Parts: sequence; C-alpha cells; structure tokens
Amino acid sequence: MKISARLFAAASVAALSLFAGAASAQEKLVIGTEGAYPPFNVLESNGELTGFDIDIAKALCTEMKVECTFVTNDWDGIIPALQSKKFDAIIASMSITPERKEQVGFSKKYYNTPPAIAVPKDSDLKDASPASLKGKTLGAQGSTTHSNYTEKHFPDSELKLYPTADEYKLDVTNGRIDGVVDDIVVLSEWVKSDAGSCCKILAPLPIDPEINGEGAGIAVRKDEMALADKFSAAILAIRANGEYKKINDKYFDFDVYGDK
Repeated sequence: MKISARLFAAASVAALSLFAGAASAQEKLVIGTEGAYPPFNVLESNGELTGFDIDIAKALCTEMKVECTFVTNDWDGIIPALQSKKFDAIIASMSITPERKEQVGFSKKYYNTPPAIAVPKDSDLKDASPASLKGKTLGAQGSTTHSNYTEKHFPDSELKLYPTADEYKLDVTNGRIDGVVDDIVVLSEWVKSDAGSCCKILAPLPIDPEINGEGAGIAVRKDEMALADKFSAAILAIRANGEYKKINDKYFDFDVYGDK
C-alpha cells in the first residue's frame, strides 16, 4: 500500500507540474510584426519596435494578462511564418480579407482606414481616375491589399511591386514612378515628414470591401480561434476603458477605428 501511495503522490505531482507548465505557456505569446510600416510598426535603429500596432499589441497583452514578446518578419513571408509557429499571432496592420481568411483566423478589427494615392508635388495629375492614370507607373508594396487594389482598379496603369514601403517611397521621390498606393494614414504621415516632402496626397480612394476587407485584424493560426476571440474581447475592452483612445491620440488626430 505504501508503494501505491507513493506512486499516486508522484503521479499527482507530475500532473500538477504539467498543468502548471501548460498554464505558464498560455501566459506567454510571441507576436510577429513587420517593423517597416510607419507609423504602424517601425524597427528603430536601436532595435526597439515602435508604432501604433506595437502600442496596441502591448495594451491588448496587458488586458489579457499575458506576457508578450515581439519578433520581426518580412511581410511576404509573415503568414507562412505564423503557420510554421515562429510566432503565435500577427499584429502588423494586416487587413481581414476573404483570401487571407483561407489561410489564417482573425480577431475583430482594431482599425480601419481607406487607401490613397500619393504623387510628386510637381505631378500634372489632377485626379485619381483610371483614365487619368492610364499609362502611368504606380508603386505598391507586394502581397498587400494595396497592390491588389491597384491591379484591379487601375488596369491600364503599370504596377511596380516592392518588398517594403520604404523602397517605393525612394522610387517616387527620385521620379522613377508616377505615384504610389497605400493606406491613407501611412501616406499622409509620410508626406508631412521631411522624407516625404517631395510628394502630396492626390486623393483618397474608395474602399473596395472585396479587397480591403473589414479593417486590420490580428491573425492567428486557423485552429486557434479561441486566441483570436480573446484578442477581440481585449480590443473591445481597451476601446471601453480609454486605453485605445490614448494610443490613437498619440499618433493620429482622428479615430482610426472607423465605423462601428
């Protein structure tokens, strides 16, 4: 009987240890982001990640009472990296689209802003109609809703794709392309900066729900929707307690959450 009791006690301790380990694992998340999409996510020269996405991610982790660490990943490989478990979630201004829903699960949106087109200040373009942009070369970051939007809505323009936003900005600054398409916030913040003094916003572009989706959400693996639901609840919580507004107002002079 003593042997059985000892075995039972040992088994109980082992089970508790396993449970504690599982609980501990659930309290830690690795967040993947790009680090090259200001003002949403930026990898600074000192290695620090900053931006709206990063501050929102930290606020959500605090609300969920989990410890979060961040890693950067090139945009065009960020979904495969999530699927291969390099990290647990993507918080990188990823639009919730039908195409992406086939690959990953999403939380509810945490912001929703429209696309726009920016051109050099001395451009002779007067509007952003397909007719006006016919034969013009437009730049966009590859594997984004903005490149898909440009391809669909400006079929008579030449689309040039770039690995990062920084590279298309360099080409339009140097006159190698006629304009660029991206999120209106990204472009607006850029043209207000010294680096973007070359250019201006030509026009905002109407949202195409099929391409632009439901706004930016937090991506998780498709079999981990319980985690997406926790993020969704945390988004609503920081909207309600004022933390979202505090972060929003740090970066923008309007509510980027969009329509309710």
